[in-house]
Amino acid sequence: MAAVAALLLAGCSNAIVPRGADSAASRPAPERPIADRSASTPGTPTRPMPVRQPTASVPLPPITGGGPVDGATTALAAGVVAGPPVADLPITEDVAARALAAFRISCPSVTRKADPTGLTRPADWQASCEAARSVSAGGVRAFFVRWFETAQVGDGKAFATGYYEPEIHGSRTRRSGYETPIYGVPGDLVEADLGLFSTDLKGKRVRGRVDGAAFVPYYDRTAIEEGALAGRGLEIAWAADPVEMFFLQVQGSGRLRLPDGGVMRIGYAGQNGRDYTGIGKLMRDRGLVQPGQASMQGLMAWLRANPDQGRAIMRENKSFVFFRELTGPGPLGALGLPVTGQASVAADVRFVPLGAPVFLSMDRTDASGLWVAQDTGGAIKGTNRFDTFWGAGDEARAIAGGMSARGTAFLLLPIGTVARIAGGRATP
Repeated sequence: MAAVAALLLAGCSNAIVPRGADSAASRPAPERPIADRSASTPGTPTRPMPVRQPTASVPLPPITGGGPVDGATTALAAGVVAGPPVADLPITEDVAARALAAFRISCPSVTRKADPTGLTRPADWQASCEAARSVSAGGVRAFFVRWFETAQVGDGKAFATGYYEPEIHGSRTRRSGYETPIYGVPGDLVEADLGLFSTDLKGKRVRGRVDGAAFVPYYDRTAIEEGALAGRGLEIAWAADPVEMFFLQVQGSGRLRLPDGGVMRIGYAGQNGRDYTGIGKLMRDRGLVQPGQASMQGLMAWLRANPDQGRAIMRENKSFVFFRELTGPGPLGALGLPVTGQASVAADVRFVPLGAPVFLSMDRTDASGLWVAQDTGGAIKGTNRFDTFWGAGDEARAIAGGMSARGTAFLLLPIGTVARIAGGRATP
């Protein structure tokens, strides 16, 4: 659903994290880039907006008694301990209001879908979702105090990056200056449920294509860029700059600024099943960029200044994302619902219930506050790993492009959840 500083450097996160990027082909999380171009001349980059410098803060300490559990695959297995009362958390009314709006969007999902973390059941969310419909102005913080308790998963030590909705120059048709195809999902891309073949592989899926009598991996980025899908009518649009399009794939969704001034919104529709490789880490490890140049803006500048070598490096990321046009509210997160800037966060569904509020107390003020888990990402894996969503525009890009924060995370769960888990009645 992902920041070059974190996303690209670490391996990067999803969009909005690309749905389905939970297979071998992961998507990055932090650095979701946006267009650094002139509004008038596609293909001519302008000066990138600098990464936003953070204001430092001191995070709350994690609760003692919790700790990492090697090999844990769910929050329940990682261990859960009660956190501080919600009333003691530094949540302002305006931050609570943004989180409430996002939580309301999540309610239709959390009250119906099973929770892979093992922590909650759909019925657990009914009361808070009912109450969320009629919260009065000025009483939003009190709503969270009344209906939720905090829980720490594992040792509570959190790491957060950032992503945003990029806008790049594009065209619905191929024309001069718009030569990079944006593909829809190919008809020969097949997803196989390995659990149908072996119980040991339950929950595992792979993507590929049928070649004669064999099931083989799908075309990788190099093959696709060299024409493996050309001539099949799969192009839904054309981008002006291959570097910007590469980063929009990392993001998973974005906006195309059309030649006539209109906007076409595109979103993740599928992925080729190949492993995701974060090029930021490759470039740093090879000494191509220095630590201070490893922001999204720095990576894009290097790739443009070294086009041949840059193309080769981008192709080391074999993962390739396919898109569809979005005509309704968006961008959409992993729940299939709109995500909200400064309120939605991507997380690992095995450790954070999708739709649940999360309080992050981090070492920078912009990442601290109340968020709602509404997205996922290929690089957003493990306990207390988050990717904060900042919306669209230059401000969002400046913050997300350099977001890298550490601190403590507390889930907000329906009251009584921690006691039920402690009593051994948790949902497996």
